[in-house]
Amino acid sequence: MERRWRTFAVVAVGVFLSSLDLFIVNVAFPDIARDFRGTSTGDLSWVLNAYAIVYAALLVPAGRLADLLGRRRAYLAGLLGFVVASALCAAAPSAPALVGARVLQAAAAALLLPTSLGLMLPEFDVADYPVAIAAWAAVAGAAAAAGPPLGGLLVQLSWRWIFIVNIPIGLLSVAAGARVLRERRAGQGTSLPDLPGTAALVGSVTALVLGIVKAPDWGWADVRTIAAVGASAALAAVVLTRSRRHPLPVLELSILRARGFAIASAATFTFFAGFAATLLASVLLLTGPWGKSVLVAGLLIAPGPLAAAVIAIVGGLHAARLGVRTLGVAGGVLYAAAAAWWALRVSSAPHLAADFLPGMIVAGIGVGLVTPSLTGAAVASLAPDRLSAGIGALTMFRQIATALGVAILIAIVGSGASAGAYRAAWLFIGACAIATSVLLGQLGALGEPTGDLHLERSEIPAAGSSTARS
Repeated sequence: MERRWRTFAVVAVGVFLSSLDLFIVNVAFPDIARDFRGTSTGDLSWVLNAYAIVYAALLVPAGRLADLLGRRRAYLAGLLGFVVASALCAAAPSAPALVGARVLQAAAAALLLPTSLGLMLPEFDVADYPVAIAAWAAVAGAAAAAGPPLGGLLVQLSWRWIFIVNIPIGLLSVAAGARVLRERRAGQGTSLPDLPGTAALVGSVTALVLGIVKAPDWGWADVRTIAAVGASAALAAVVLTRSRRHPLPVLELSILRARGFAIASAATFTFFAGFAATLLASVLLLTGPWGKSVLVAGLLIAPGPLAAAVIAIVGGLHAARLGVRTLGVAGGVLYAAAAAWWALRVSSAPHLAADFLPGMIVAGIGVGLVTPSLTGAAVASLAPDRLSAGIGALTMFRQIATALGVAILIAIVGSGASAGAYRAAWLFIGACAIATSVLLGQLGALGEPTGDLHLERSEIPAAGSSTARS
């Protein structure tokens, strides 16, 4: 095997594990709740949200620290940290301990994604970047497809096995990475990333999620809810201010000047808020009002991610002819149609084949069309030297949206004791999908520039240079 593909194989493990833990825990949620009796659904949602929030906020700073300290060193440290944190998750004696371990797991995972790209791309010629990035992105898609069925199977032993399985895989990958990976560093600069800005971002999203999750209990007009939302807004202002002034900000505002990237970022936010709500709503509905086992729930959800993986490949092959706008708009409409189907068909009687599965398959097709379109629109808008920064920012928006989507779902369905409680959730999900289609409809037509940050091939810096920050 060529060295570049050996490098890809090693870093793909880290991408797979960090992405898998975004999906597999959804399926284990009911069993975790049964183990930690007395913990409300809202409080337990932090097992999901703590990971998403910390992962989102640390992606860009972690990539820049890796540029400074060495990407190979940072990747191996992140992978080893992920293994240790997974062991702590598996051994967690209480819900707060599990949430704390998930925070550590997310911090380690944040080192894996940007460094994986920073280690992989320099091994490829610039002309081969699209193939390499597509393969790299496909790994995350495979994790999404594997999450529900794998989670359903592992939970038959115990929910703790969804974390235990990371340990041997991670350790083997650390050993392989120590032999295969080459060290890469930024070519210049020793500045640290904006850590206060990062802390402000974590605080802003956490406060907003807290306000949304607790509002049904506190009251939407309660002073605590208003204070949480106000604190979130104030901290968000701090993030924006520091991002304008700091040399290495948590978010490079300059990339948002590229019209296509700005549109892709907004569409990513709306789509993944709905997507995250769909995953958790499906698990809660199937294992709650419909009384199915976690294994059955995982198997019933699996056709959606599998359809998404297949359609993403097919859509990628035809993207150049049809354009990301056409594919993305169609995908959003299909996803909205699936949500409308569930809103009209799902009732207290569990008709799986007639009512649930058709929506899941159509939703999966929609995901398969939308997600490559989001990445394609972002990549087409940025010069190659900004790809790592752009993909890091896009992933950050996705994870923040994931946390907010879960929080909104919890606020809508509460304990989710009846199937009727989910009708408003399906409508929220459909609205997110329609908003995604409307946004992607604003992209330029095929062949038109979608942004103002393009560079000619002669202007592309050498791979691994300091400008190609992760």
